[in-house]
Amino acid sequence: MTTKRSLMRRATAVAATATAALVLAACGGNGDDTGSAQNGNSPAAPSASASAPAQRGENNAADVAFAQGMIPHHRQAVAMADLAATRAEAAEVKKLAAEIKKAQDPEIKTLSGWLTSWGEQVPAEGEGHDGHDMSGMMSAQEMKQLESSSGKAFDTAFLQMMVEHHEGAVAMAKTEQSDGKYGPAKDMAGAIITSQSAEIAQMNTLLGNKS
Repeated sequence: MTTKRSLMRRATAVAATATAALVLAACGGNGDDTGSAQNGNSPAAPSASASAPAQRGENNAADVAFAQGMIPHHRQAVAMADLAATRAEAAEVKKLAAEIKKAQDPEIKTLSGWLTSWGEQVPAEGEGHDGHDMSGMMSAQEMKQLESSSGKAFDTAFLQMMVEHHEGAVAMAKTEQSDGKYGPAKDMAGAIITSQSAEIAQMNTLLGNKS
Protein backbone atom coordinates (compact mmCIF):
# COMPACT_ATOMS: atom_id res chain seq x y z
CA MET A 1 0.00 0.00 0.00
CA THR A 2 2.80 2.33 0.91
CA THR A 3 4.53 1.71 -2.41
CA LYS A 4 1.30 2.33 -4.35
CA ARG A 5 0.69 5.60 -2.49
CA SER A 6 4.23 6.76 -3.23
CA LEU A 7 3.81 6.01 -6.90
CA MET A 8 0.50 7.88 -6.99
CA ARG A 9 2.05 10.92 -5.28
CA ARG A 10 4.93 10.97 -7.77
CA ALA A 11 2.52 10.68 -10.70
CA THR A 12 0.44 13.55 -9.33
CA ALA A 13 3.55 15.71 -8.84
CA VAL A 14 4.74 15.00 -12.38
CA ALA A 15 1.31 15.86 -13.78
CA ALA A 16 1.20 19.09 -11.79
CA THR A 17 4.67 20.05 -13.01
CA ALA A 18 3.69 19.37 -16.61
CA THR A 19 0.51 21.40 -16.26
CA ALA A 20 2.41 24.33 -14.78
CA ALA A 21 4.91 24.20 -17.67
CA LEU A 22 2.09 24.27 -20.19
CA VAL A 23 0.48 27.27 -18.48
CA LEU A 24 3.75 29.17 -18.43
CA ALA A 25 4.39 28.37 -22.07
CA ALA A 26 0.93 29.56 -22.99
CA CYS A 27 1.42 32.83 -21.10
CA GLY A 28 4.78 33.35 -22.75
CA GLY A 29 3.26 32.71 -26.18
CA ASN A 30 0.51 35.27 -25.62
CA GLY A 31 3.06 37.85 -24.60
CA ASP A 32 5.08 37.23 -27.76
CA ASP A 33 2.00 37.38 -29.97
CA THR A 34 0.94 40.67 -28.42
CA GLY A 35 4.40 42.11 -28.96
CA SER A 36 4.39 40.93 -32.56
CA ALA A 37 1.01 42.48 -33.18
CA GLN A 38 2.17 45.75 -31.65
CA ASN A 39 5.35 45.70 -33.69
CA GLY A 40 3.36 45.01 -36.80
CA ASN A 41 1.07 47.97 -36.12
CA SER A 42 3.81 50.40 -35.10
CA PRO A 43 4.75 51.60 -38.63
CA ALA A 44 1.18 52.90 -39.13
CA ALA A 45 1.77 55.86 -36.82
CA PRO A 46 4.83 57.26 -38.67
CA SER A 47 3.02 56.80 -42.01
CA ALA A 48 0.09 58.86 -40.80
CA SER A 49 2.32 61.63 -39.47
CA ALA A 50 4.48 61.60 -42.58
CA SER A 51 1.45 62.21 -44.78
CA ALA A 52 0.73 65.57 -43.14
CA PRO A 53 3.72 67.46 -44.63
CA ALA A 54 3.00 65.85 -48.00
CA GLN A 55 -0.53 67.26 -47.94
CA ARG A 56 0.76 70.73 -47.10
CA GLY A 57 3.15 70.48 -50.04
CA GLU A 58 0.66 69.33 -52.65
CA ASN A 59 0.32 71.37 -55.83
CA ASN A 60 -2.24 71.60 -58.61
CA ALA A 61 -2.44 72.70 -62.26
CA ALA A 62 -2.84 76.36 -61.28
CA ASP A 63 0.46 76.23 -59.36
CA VAL A 64 2.23 74.75 -62.39
CA ALA A 65 0.73 77.37 -64.71
CA PHE A 66 1.77 80.13 -62.30
CA ALA A 67 5.38 78.94 -62.15
CA GLN A 68 5.69 78.25 -65.87
CA GLY A 69 4.17 81.62 -66.72
CA MET A 70 5.97 83.72 -64.13
CA ILE A 71 9.45 82.47 -65.08
CA PRO A 72 9.52 83.98 -68.60
CA HIS A 73 7.59 86.98 -67.29
CA HIS A 74 10.28 87.64 -64.67
CA ARG A 75 13.07 86.96 -67.17
CA GLN A 76 11.76 89.70 -69.45
CA ALA A 77 11.49 92.14 -66.53
CA VAL A 78 15.11 91.37 -65.60
CA ALA A 79 16.17 91.92 -69.23
CA MET A 80 14.41 95.28 -69.21
CA ALA A 81 16.04 96.17 -65.90
CA ASP A 82 19.48 95.27 -67.30
CA LEU A 83 18.98 97.80 -70.10
CA ALA A 84 18.30 100.55 -67.58
CA ALA A 85 21.78 100.22 -66.08
CA THR A 86 23.39 101.77 -69.19
CA ARG A 87 20.50 103.55 -70.94
CA ALA A 88 18.46 105.23 -68.20
CA GLU A 89 19.10 108.86 -67.28
CA ALA A 90 17.14 109.35 -64.06
CA ALA A 91 18.69 107.96 -60.89
CA GLU A 92 15.22 106.90 -59.69
CA VAL A 93 14.75 104.74 -62.79
CA LYS A 94 18.15 103.10 -62.40
CA LYS A 95 17.46 102.39 -58.71
CA LEU A 96 14.02 100.97 -59.45
CA ALA A 97 15.43 98.72 -62.19
CA ALA A 98 18.10 97.40 -59.82
CA GLU A 99 15.46 96.61 -57.19
CA ILE A 100 13.31 94.79 -59.75
CA LYS A 101 16.24 92.61 -60.80
CA LYS A 102 17.23 91.94 -57.19
CA ALA A 103 13.72 90.77 -56.32
CA GLN A 104 12.91 88.75 -59.41
CA ASP A 105 16.18 86.89 -60.08
CA PRO A 106 15.86 84.76 -56.89
CA GLU A 107 12.16 84.14 -57.60
CA ILE A 108 13.06 82.70 -61.02
CA LYS A 109 15.37 80.20 -59.30
CA THR A 110 12.70 79.32 -56.73
CA LEU A 111 10.00 78.83 -59.36
CA SER A 112 12.33 76.66 -61.43
CA GLY A 113 13.10 74.54 -58.37
CA TRP A 114 9.41 73.97 -57.72
CA LEU A 115 8.77 72.83 -61.29
CA THR A 116 11.72 70.45 -61.15
CA SER A 117 10.52 68.95 -57.87
CA TRP A 118 7.03 68.50 -59.34
CA GLY A 119 8.41 66.75 -62.41
CA GLU A 120 7.24 69.60 -64.65
CA GLN A 121 9.10 71.32 -67.46
CA VAL A 122 11.01 74.53 -66.73
CA PRO A 123 10.52 77.06 -69.57
CA ALA A 124 13.63 77.37 -71.74
CA GLU A 125 15.50 80.66 -71.98
CA GLY A 126 13.67 82.94 -74.40
CA GLU A 127 10.45 80.91 -74.24
CA GLY A 128 7.36 83.09 -73.96
CA HIS A 129 9.17 86.32 -74.87
CA ASP A 130 7.74 86.66 -78.36
CA GLY A 131 4.45 88.51 -78.47
CA HIS A 132 1.74 89.13 -75.89
CA ASP A 133 1.17 85.49 -75.08
CA MET A 134 1.06 86.34 -71.38
CA SER A 135 -0.48 89.25 -69.55
CA GLY A 136 1.80 92.29 -69.59
CA MET A 137 4.53 90.75 -71.75
CA MET A 138 6.29 93.03 -74.22
CA SER A 139 6.46 92.03 -77.87
CA ALA A 140 9.79 91.55 -79.64
CA GLN A 141 9.21 94.87 -81.42
CA GLU A 142 8.62 96.70 -78.14
CA MET A 143 11.78 95.23 -76.66
CA LYS A 144 13.77 96.39 -79.71
CA GLN A 145 12.27 99.87 -79.29
CA LEU A 146 13.40 99.92 -75.67
CA GLU A 147 16.88 98.68 -76.58
CA SER A 148 17.30 101.40 -79.18
CA SER A 149 16.35 104.26 -76.85
CA SER A 150 18.37 106.08 -74.21
CA GLY A 151 18.19 109.02 -71.83
CA LYS A 152 14.80 110.55 -71.07
CA ALA A 153 13.18 108.65 -73.94
CA PHE A 154 14.34 105.39 -72.40
CA ASP A 155 13.13 106.39 -68.94
CA THR A 156 9.63 107.13 -70.23
CA ALA A 157 9.43 103.98 -72.37
CA PHE A 158 10.83 101.83 -69.54
CA LEU A 159 8.36 103.14 -66.97
CA GLN A 160 5.36 102.81 -69.29
CA MET A 161 6.29 99.28 -70.32
CA MET A 162 7.15 98.18 -66.80
CA VAL A 163 3.83 99.45 -65.45
CA GLU A 164 2.04 97.27 -68.00
CA HIS A 165 4.42 94.40 -67.25
CA HIS A 166 3.83 94.64 -63.49
CA GLU A 167 0.06 94.83 -63.97
CA GLY A 168 0.25 91.54 -65.85
CA ALA A 169 2.28 89.94 -63.07
CA VAL A 170 -0.18 91.13 -60.43
CA ALA A 171 -3.07 89.63 -62.42
CA MET A 172 -1.21 86.29 -62.68
CA ALA A 173 -0.46 86.38 -58.95
CA LYS A 174 -4.10 87.02 -58.09
CA THR A 175 -5.09 84.00 -60.18
CA GLU A 176 -2.58 81.89 -58.24
CA GLN A 177 -3.95 83.09 -54.93
CA SER A 178 -7.51 82.18 -55.90
CA ASP A 179 -6.86 78.93 -57.79
CA GLY A 180 -3.51 77.62 -56.52
CA LYS A 181 -2.96 75.02 -53.81
CA TYR A 182 0.78 75.03 -53.08
CA GLY A 183 1.36 77.17 -49.97
CA PRO A 184 4.78 78.64 -50.88
CA ALA A 185 3.52 79.58 -54.37
CA LYS A 186 0.50 81.35 -52.90
CA ASP A 187 2.83 83.16 -50.49
CA MET A 188 5.04 84.29 -53.37
CA ALA A 189 1.96 85.46 -55.26
CA GLY A 190 0.97 87.58 -52.28
CA ALA A 191 4.44 89.10 -52.11
CA ILE A 192 4.36 89.89 -55.85
CA ILE A 193 0.99 91.62 -55.51
CA THR A 194 2.24 93.76 -52.61
CA SER A 195 5.66 94.72 -54.00
CA GLN A 196 4.70 95.23 -57.63
CA SER A 197 1.56 97.19 -56.81
CA ALA A 198 3.76 99.57 -54.81
CA GLU A 199 6.21 99.81 -57.73
CA ILE A 200 3.36 100.52 -60.15
CA ALA A 201 2.31 103.46 -57.96
CA GLN A 202 5.93 104.66 -57.83
CA MET A 203 6.35 104.43 -61.60
CA ASN A 204 3.09 106.23 -62.27
CA THR A 205 4.30 109.01 -59.98
CA LEU A 206 7.57 109.23 -61.90
CA LEU A 207 5.70 109.36 -65.18
CA GLY A 208 3.47 112.11 -63.78
CA ASN A 209 6.53 114.12 -62.73
CA LYS A 210 7.81 113.92 -66.28
CA SER A 211 4.64 115.27 -67.89
